[in-house]
Amino acid sequence: MATLLAALAGGLARLHWRFPLLTGSWITYHGPLMAGGFLGTVICLERAVAVGRRSAYLVALLAGGGGLALLVGLPREAGATAMALAAAGLVTLYATLWVRQPTPHTATMGAGAACWLAGNLLWLAGWEVAEVVAWWLAFLVLTIAGERLELSRFRPPGRLGERLFVVAAALFFAGTLLTAVAPEVGWHLLGAGEVALAAWLGRYDLARHTVRQHGLVRFVAICLLSGYAWLAAGGCFTLVVGAPAGGDLVYDLLLHPVFLGFVMAMIFGHAPIIFPAILGRPLPFSPRFYLPLALLHLSLVARIAGDLSGFLPARAWGGLVNGVAILLFLLSTGAAAVAGARPRP
Repeated sequence: MATLLAALAGGLARLHWRFPLLTGSWITYHGPLMAGGFLGTVICLERAVAVGRRSAYLVALLAGGGGLALLVGLPREAGATAMALAAAGLVTLYATLWVRQPTPHTATMGAGAACWLAGNLLWLAGWEVAEVVAWWLAFLVLTIAGERLELSRFRPPGRLGERLFVVAAALFFAGTLLTAVAPEVGWHLLGAGEVALAAWLGRYDLARHTVRQHGLVRFVAICLLSGYAWLAAGGCFTLVVGAPAGGDLVYDLLLHPVFLGFVMAMIFGHAPIIFPAILGRPLPFSPRFYLPLALLHLSLVARIAGDLSGFLPARAWGGLVNGVAILLFLLSTGAAAVAGARPRP
């Protein structure tokens, strides 16, 4: 949570908002704090719960420690080293799972962890964030896609569907690899892979069917489907533009539909399921969860419109409300967790 708040503050500072206690490291390391310090820790923690070994929690501790190192202003090498070790540990966890159950979804999530490791090692070697951000993006996209593929066993996509997933994931992975040696070609290919994965998820994911239900199940489905739309949008922008080398507006346009629209929508949808497993207490669903989700998407539309038009106030205010939406979701989730912990009369 500390790295998330610091990442949000640093990201908003890049949009020319200023906050008390804001430090230069939060601005400089906005991307690593969010992708590694927060999201990396959450994913490692989720895997540790799934594996069920105490030693697996050390992986999450390393990821969180790396984020905290950046947060307090330690040298980049300290945070990058801890995150690289966390990524190596996560790869090891997936290798263990692969030995137990060699499945396409395990391979997909393992490939995502390997991308995180490669990105962290390149960043540790001195590459700039803009040069390695594709690897961090691939970590998140492949992890989420692999998790959704795993859940498709309840409604199998069939042989054709499985083959189409492999093609889409391979296209995306190949684009990620090429960003390191031929950035322009790699980013175009990566964008095509994002579109292909979004199309597969929109066609084969369980959310297409569960969205017709009610309560938490429907909320999760809406989060997922809206996230897939943003993944497709980000892919289309990337496919057309290529490498994010045209300044802040282009960088924002290509990355935040995925990091905010796709990844955060996934977190909003999975939090009511994952948090009870981690915290060991129920998290009652409330219709108020829809408010931060709606704010997230509407403000992101305004932000992207500002990027496309060059109208900076729309971009700045859209970014500010993005942060408000995330904070509101945290407050709603926290309130639900407290309510779930109260003994019933």
